[in-house]
Amino acid sequence: MTGKQQDWDTEVDFLVVGSGAGGFSAALAAADGGLDTLVIEKANVYGGSTALSGGGVWVPNNPTLLREGRGDTREDVRAYLDAVVGDRVPSKNIDAFIDEGPKMLKFLEDCGPHLRFQWCTGYSDYHPEAPGGRPNGRSIEPLPVDLRKLGADEESLRSAALATPPGLYITSKDFVQLNMVMRTWKARRAALKTGFNAVKAILLRRHMETLGRALIARLRLALNDAGVPVWLSTPMQSLINDDSGAVLGVVAERNGKSTRIRARKGVLLATGGFEHNQDMRKQYLPEGGRDDYSAASTDNTGDGIIAGEKVGAAVDLMDDAWWMPSFQLPGGQAVVMVAERSIPQAIIVDQQGKRFTNEAAPYVTFVHDQLAGGHEPTWFIFDERAKKRYPVGGVMPGMKFPQAWFDSGLLVTAPTVAELADKIGVPAGALGETVDRFNGFARNGRDEDFHRGVSAYDNYYGDPSLPQPVLDVLDHGPFYALRMRAGDLGTKGGLVYDEHARVLRGDGTVIDGLYAVGNTSAAVMGNDYAGAGATIGPAMVFGYIGARHAAAK
Repeated sequence: MTGKQQDWDTEVDFLVVGSGAGGFSAALAAADGGLDTLVIEKANVYGGSTALSGGGVWVPNNPTLLREGRGDTREDVRAYLDAVVGDRVPSKNIDAFIDEGPKMLKFLEDCGPHLRFQWCTGYSDYHPEAPGGRPNGRSIEPLPVDLRKLGADEESLRSAALATPPGLYITSKDFVQLNMVMRTWKARRAALKTGFNAVKAILLRRHMETLGRALIARLRLALNDAGVPVWLSTPMQSLINDDSGAVLGVVAERNGKSTRIRARKGVLLATGGFEHNQDMRKQYLPEGGRDDYSAASTDNTGDGIIAGEKVGAAVDLMDDAWWMPSFQLPGGQAVVMVAERSIPQAIIVDQQGKRFTNEAAPYVTFVHDQLAGGHEPTWFIFDERAKKRYPVGGVMPGMKFPQAWFDSGLLVTAPTVAELADKIGVPAGALGETVDRFNGFARNGRDEDFHRGVSAYDNYYGDPSLPQPVLDVLDHGPFYALRMRAGDLGTKGGLVYDEHARVLRGDGTVIDGLYAVGNTSAAVMGNDYAGAGATIGPAMVFGYIGARHAAAK
């Protein structure tokens, strides 16, 4: 759509479409650069998929890591990203991420008292064995925050995916310990501390929050200090461009009416991916990954990608996603499976009753192997000893699985492996052979088929009380099978952009006035995943880069 200056209902310097971490970081950087900035959000809540996430940020050499003595040489960081990403992404974009990432986080810290982080101690990079990889990891997370500081804005913060008991708040650092509450004294001490903090929060009437909601809350507090407005329930309908193709602003819906917003310095799209657009999933994603088992915001339907394409933008990586092994609750909600895949007395098999990859591998790697081999759907097989020792799908040891899981066929149980196989429709002989073979590996302490437990990442969620944290025999009936699917945290494909976050056409020319970040853009991580927070971290970095570029124009 083309526009004339006299047609505008609202004019700003810089318009951000989307209220996740990438959009909010861009808005902060734009305001700091002297730009009159506005954020519009499709939903009636803010936070996007970030608010539903673990809130991790993967940015090497950031101030939090440097204070922990966890800095890197640039050469090591580049070697690692070269190994993980390869040549799938323009080299200049990777350089921009490496060089501007630490500046972005330093900028956030300098914005005031709100943006504070901690190192996710020991949370390994996803490929620590690669050149430049770090077994102790580079991921950071926001410190807990009292949501009361938000005032009236607390009510419109996107709710967490799963409700927690009153007062309870758990960081990523806590989570890995609490998983082992039945196994180690360190975990029990962590549980006592968590319980004490919960009681304290209740007594002091604090509304403590962690993870992705904490990150969004801290960014919102900084935006409020900077005077940046956030318009909720304001979906973008289209971009407005002139005869040269430059983007001038957007048409959005506000209060039931169409409104034209002029953005003198640029529009930045941070609207998420196309994870809940079934037509786009069928068009772009591979067989086995087209059904929607996404844990991303339900409002992410590809709006920014579609709008960008209509003004001539190129797209890339549309056949990939931030895959995540998942299962679907009877009510339809997707539940991700991260720590469970490191349970020692558990394996994952396909419909032939066979293992097909390292169960404890990084989740994108796992699902890539799952889809490439046609192993969808799969079954998570575990025994009664695993049930008594470790959480499974949010069900803690000692708790019963919901009856609805059994009634719906999501979860099946049987006294023997052979009977379990019959119930889930896989060859009993094949499943029995698979379990026996795995048990032999567990007794010998080495997975000769898929090398489970060799990588430091595999063992992060494993049981440190065992000689091999992710290998133990499955021999204590009854046995369980949980139906798994190829889910995702969002799609990877989107608008092509340059080192300044400017959106590009197919011929490589710049669409002036248009920027894209996060899952609206083609991932700087290419087809892989460097570490926890390698979705949010780059979104924030390129939001910062795009806003700085717009301010300098």
